[in-house]
Amino acid sequence: MTLTKRRTAAGAARLTLRDFVPYRIAVLARGVSISLGRKYQQDLGITIPEWRLIAHLAEVGTCSSGEICARTAMDKAKVNRAVMRLVAAGLVLAGTSSRDRRVNTLKLTARGQKVYEQIVPMALEHERAFLEPLSDTEFKELMRILGKLQSQVNRLWTTEKPAE
Repeated sequence: MTLTKRRTAAGAARLTLRDFVPYRIAVLARGVSISLGRKYQQDLGITIPEWRLIAHLAEVGTCSSGEICARTAMDKAKVNRAVMRLVAAGLVLAGTSSRDRRVNTLKLTARGQKVYEQIVPMALEHERAFLEPLSDTEFKELMRILGKLQSQVNRLWTTEKPAE
């Protein structure tokens, strides 16, 4: 079914979940996260939000929990729970910004960096297995399409009013 043919015989708009792209992307993303999250949990005792936080800190060095929320699309409560668990486990150091005492600063400990280094091969292997059915051309096209869709989501976020 094409986007323009989503109408009943009477001309009313029609939605079938299995054909609704936002739904399919959400289900796919959840399935990928859950399958990978099981491996992190089983092998290292790390949840998906904790892994995302660790990965982000490994990439940027030091940042605030607010920045992590913005860059990982996780809500504040999830990030705060992950921060508390990771600090308690000795994987993340939490401090206060010298520029603004209201802002926290987060940074991986040496132990947190080691956990990151253990997870990276697991994540890359999972990605390889997940993408195995795609040819190199299909992979490049997927990446192009994902970039295009992300740009559109970014545009929509900046033009739409938040739900009240």
